[in-house]
Amino acid sequence: MAEEVQNGAGADNGSKAAAVVFAAVKPWLVVEAPKGNDAVQFYKAAFGAEEVSRVNHPKRKAEQELPLVLSAELKLGSSTIVVSDLTDDDSAPVKSAVTGSVFCLETEDVEATVAKAVAAGAVSEGEISEGDGACCGGRVGKVKDPYGNVWLICSPSKKCGDVAA
Repeated sequence: MAEEVQNGAGADNGSKAAAVVFAAVKPWLVVEAPKGNDAVQFYKAAFGAEEVSRVNHPKRKAEQELPLVLSAELKLGSSTIVVSDLTDDDSAPVKSAVTGSVFCLETEDVEATVAKAVAAGAVSEGEISEGDGACCGGRVGKVKDPYGNVWLICSPSKKCGDVAA
């Protein structure tokens, strides 16, 4: 079970309100419909993601057209992401495409991870190099997935808390 972290614990900001407790943060990647299933398959092939659960759009008939993905929960290491198709109905969490997402994956084998992502369809952006102060530090490779998200593939030499803001 994920460790629950109490946000604001120990902060003396004068508030008497109880601290908020979160069990996890789950980034939600919204892709152009009907590419949600393709995105799930890409994250499995590129990063070894494990599909934990999936909910398809209830109003679409599988025999008529590809079912849209309302949410597919994927496990990446000890983290979770959610992937969904962009739809314009009331069940959609967002109504327009979001661009500019960047994720940092920590691994001991940066080269192999970048190569696996490229083999699965990502595009390498530049050479693998020593970190330049990015949150994950160490050796860093950068790929862009077919859905416009940038993934920094990093060796875990620094902790995010050690990097000056």
